[in-house]
Amino acid sequence: MFNINQKPPLYDPAAVQPMRDELTYVGFEELTTPQLVDNALTKNPDETVLVVINSVCGCAAGSARPGTTLALQNNIVPDKITTVFAGQDRDAVDHFRNKYLSNFPPSSPSIALMKGGEPIFFLPRHHIEGRSSEDISFLLRQVFEDHCSNEGPSIPKEEYDKLVHAKMCGSKIPKNVS
Repeated sequence: MFNINQKPPLYDPAAVQPMRDELTYVGFEELTTPQLVDNALTKNPDETVLVVINSVCGCAAGSARPGTTLALQNNIVPDKITTVFAGQDRDAVDHFRNKYLSNFPPSSPSIALMKGGEPIFFLPRHHIEGRSSEDISFLLRQVFEDHCSNEGPSIPKEEYDKLVHAKMCGSKIPKNVS
């Protein structure tokens, strides 16, 4: 059903699709509405849910996405892996930030591990910037080992090795004109 109150995306959806595909390829579920956010985070309160706030930021997101996907090659991973896209899934991102991350300033990209609708780990943009994807992967793997019990990896290594990471500067992505 069409929602006339839905905020339109800030960037051309076709231009950011490779950034979405990078995460969905390894098994991320896109949470594009507030209802999908609530369902993912509260339906099974014993589950660990990884939520990546994806972003067009070329610097930080350019490390966050590859670092996160690499971390999901670990033997232990969260029960569910999800993503919302800042500047795209605006209502979902606002809802996630306001309801579930209200103790943290808005940050995109960022990475949260949730359990029972509560953050048990949060990695904001300023802790992503300047780190390599390998550094982020190492940190996330430690978090997974400490808080998760689901058997990994999220996809077989042979499939992961085919993943092409999106490498583009967010400042060159056209604003949405619709």
